Amino acid sequence: MESIQPHQERQQWIDAERRTGVVRAAAAAGLVGEQRVAAGFLDVDGIRRTVAGLRAAFGTDTTVLHTFAVKAAALVPVLRLVADAGMGCEVASPGELALALAAGVPPERIVLDSPAKTGAELAQALRLGIAVNADNLAEVERIAVLIDGRAPASLLGLRVNPQVGAGSIGAMSTASEHSKFGEPLRDPGARERIRAAFARHHWLTRLHVHVGSQGCPLDLIAAGVHAVWELAEEINERAGRRQVTSLDLGGGLPVNFADDRITPTHADYAAHLRAAVPGLFDGGYALVTEFGRSVVAKHGFTVARVEYTKTVGGRRIALTHAGGHLATRTVFMPDSWPLRISVHRPDGTPRTGATEAQDVAGPLCFAGDLVARDRELPRIEAGDLVVLHDTGGYCTSAPWAYNSVPRPAVHGFSTAGGETGFATVRPEQSLAEVVAESGGACADALTGFGAGAGVAVGRGLGVGLGAGFDAGLDAGLGAGPVPVQRT
Repeated sequence: MESIQPHQERQQWIDAERRTGVVRAAAAAGLVGEQRVAAGFLDVDGIRRTVAGLRAAFGTDTTVLHTFAVKAAALVPVLRLVADAGMGCEVASPGELALALAAGVPPERIVLDSPAKTGAELAQALRLGIAVNADNLAEVERIAVLIDGRAPASLLGLRVNPQVGAGSIGAMSTASEHSKFGEPLRDPGARERIRAAFARHHWLTRLHVHVGSQGCPLDLIAAGVHAVWELAEEINERAGRRQVTSLDLGGGLPVNFADDRITPTHADYAAHLRAAVPGLFDGGYALVTEFGRSVVAKHGFTVARVEYTKTVGGRRIALTHAGGHLATRTVFMPDSWPLRISVHRPDGTPRTGATEAQDVAGPLCFAGDLVARDRELPRIEAGDLVVLHDTGGYCTSAPWAYNSVPRPAVHGFSTAGGETGFATVRPEQSLAEVVAESGGACADALTGFGAGAGVAVGRGLGVGLGAGFDAGLDAGLGAGPVPVQRT
């Protein structure tokens, strides 16, 4: 297959000067600094532009439901934003489904994917009329029992692993020979088993494929889509009718983390598919997409305060409040998930000038908690702000609870009208919420049974872990929700 390069006329860039202005405005508004040591920021204007570009890329000649992969930014206000811009939601757990419904996304614009759906999850989806992509043939038979001969309100399909190979990041590649996802297409006898399942179950009308995300080139993604399109054609030919009426293409457009270019774009992706699988766009199939990271990653950044600096082994280390609890993949797989970092003074203005090799470390209690190693950066000083770029996907909504560090606030911003406005998407987690999440209400659960009851330590403390405890500690740390502000 001939490789198609990104279209230069479609090249888009993140406005670095605008981002710097937002960092300054956030520092001036007290959203990050000495009292609030870290926060995530999401560009509302940028997300809206990207969704509009995605919809335009597929045109109006083909019926397409663009869904947002909730895992990429599992925040109700973000889901409502993308829904308002014209997207549905792809969910992979009961929690993600609850978030999509809380955001007001109609059930008919929700797709349920997961390799391990329970009977209860399937029954709920069927009851609500949510589309379901079965991961395997055993799940198809479970659905058949739940339907029990009735016409389902849900659109039902099967995920297929085209086994076209892995990209450069194995953990992000879902179409390898041994992937846990979907029914394998190239295993001996697998193709016939899939076709037989569609012949048995007339209500199976969709095929789903997802080749992978970061590290997967467009050629590989297109090869997987082409394989499943061919399978759909075979099923329909055998059925003597168009039984398969829609194809779910998954998501997985890789994101450029190297600089401020948005590449490849959704327009590049659609053009690639039109060239590689022209039958997708002849009107015979409705399409579904499930993009997540590519919608939000470039439109977000994380700002954290530098608490201390020191020199160890001849190299300067900045100890900051941005580490593995916010950028988990970067900390554990730095070569696959590098993040750009810029250094700003406490007021948000950029530090410039001579650079030196420095480490940027997080606050967690293990030596590998580094978001940058031996990185050439302007000299970092205590009190400065470090900005982690391109963290709009996953980092904003999938924090790791190591060391019980409270989750930072996430703010949306807009510069429409010439001024920067902020709105809180998720308040900073309070210490009382940290305690509650860690079983605070069950403090005595383990002391009252076993060989001996032991001494009832801290019973009085358990009574005090309420609003007063929360307010007292959080007031001292400067925590608490931040209202809508304009600067």
